[in-house]
Amino acid sequence: MNAPIRRDPTIALFATLMTMDHDPAIALFAAVAAHHGEAWVPSESAKFGANALRVSGKIYAALTRKRHLLLKLPPARVAELLEGGRARPMESGGRLIHGWVTLAPDAAELWIPLSNEARTFVTTETQHRRKRP
Repeated sequence: MNAPIRRDPTIALFATLMTMDHDPAIALFAAVAAHHGEAWVPSESAKFGANALRVSGKIYAALTRKRHLLLKLPPARVAELLEGGRARPMESGGRLIHGWVTLAPDAAELWIPLSNEARTFVTTETQHRRKRP
């Protein structure tokens, strides 16, 4: 007797999103969310954080309206990525927002590894702030 085939929920979500929307950024962000064990559903809201992943209530990754991955990273890592041309600075209202970078879908190979770094950074940053009296 053959055992039933189990579907990987990450692959199932990715396949579902690819058939619903042919935007590769949405599928990439869904893969990032699934990698972190998060159930993410695309939102059309223009509100900051509508398409965000959080740890302890703090945003570490989000999908921007321009369909880029937004990440919160340590200043040294931000500088390294910007200097190497692998990321762009986050801009809001024409102003640069420090501590955040964006990655285009053509840098897909970096989305999950850098989201891991962002999650770790935000988790560590939150723990340090809580320890202060």
